[in-house]
Amino acid sequence: MKRICLLADPSQAGERIDKYLALELDGYSRSFLQKQLKDGNVTVGDKPVKSSYQLAEDDEICVFIPDNREPDILPEDIPLSVLYEDEHLLVVDKPKGMVVHPSAGHYSGTLVNALLYHCRGNLSGINGVLRPGIVHRIDKDTTGALLVCKTDLAHRDLAQQLKDHSITRRYRAIVHGNLTEDEGTVEGPIGRHPTERKKMAVNQKNGKPAVTHYRVLERFGNYTYIECRLETGRTHQIRVHMSSIGHPLLGDLVYGPRKCPVSGLEGQTLHAMVLGFIHPATKEYLEFTAPLPEYFEKLLIKFR
Repeated sequence: MKRICLLADPSQAGERIDKYLALELDGYSRSFLQKQLKDGNVTVGDKPVKSSYQLAEDDEICVFIPDNREPDILPEDIPLSVLYEDEHLLVVDKPKGMVVHPSAGHYSGTLVNALLYHCRGNLSGINGVLRPGIVHRIDKDTTGALLVCKTDLAHRDLAQQLKDHSITRRYRAIVHGNLTEDEGTVEGPIGRHPTERKKMAVNQKNGKPAVTHYRVLERFGNYTYIECRLETGRTHQIRVHMSSIGHPLLGDLVYGPRKCPVSGLEGQTLHAMVLGFIHPATKEYLEFTAPLPEYFEKLLIKFR
């Protein structure tokens, strides 16, 4: 059983513990945390508490997470577009609609299933059986370059590069509206949305620092084609940041208009085009470009 210990700060005094845990432990669902409260797996001062318990300043909270038997993830012969590969790592061009790693109720058809087949199981094990080789991820409907580690040594090195913000990541996107400036920077901490648990938001209280730089490539009147450069890598960062300044991504039904103005478009128009990093073994800087997917090219031609 895993134990997570937390300390309430003065600003959280009087807050219900179920709400507190949902914000602090955003890697777990609200229903999962409610169950742990109900089962007596959440304690304050070594005493189990219920969902309605109100925090006091300097409360010591412990959450006991039961061991979870993870299912076997099977290799699947799914074609991969490989931009680079050696004995340490590979860079793949992820297609639209493909989930990166398995999750509850979704254990097949993912990039991990394809990688297990392609690499014959030779993937780093640091992130466990559900995420072998995965050092970072992109959303299901985001396309483009993704780094995968075959060894734990490569994984640790590249994870540190991500933490140090030294990996080059440049994206292409189409956003709603006409950006008035040719380039700019969006800064705003990103965290879980306070009321909609499946969304992220610019969250001044509970967010982590996030910086996105953008540059206009073409203007189409109602839409703008831009390049975004990530300084940090928060969940949904580009989608949240561009929406926060009034220019959500075209096709993004979560952070933009609920009805897409372009028929047949599924998901946000976002492509991880350039990925650059220091190779963990050779220490050489490598940079790879994933070509724009066909649907994206057709949209640009249509708007022009």
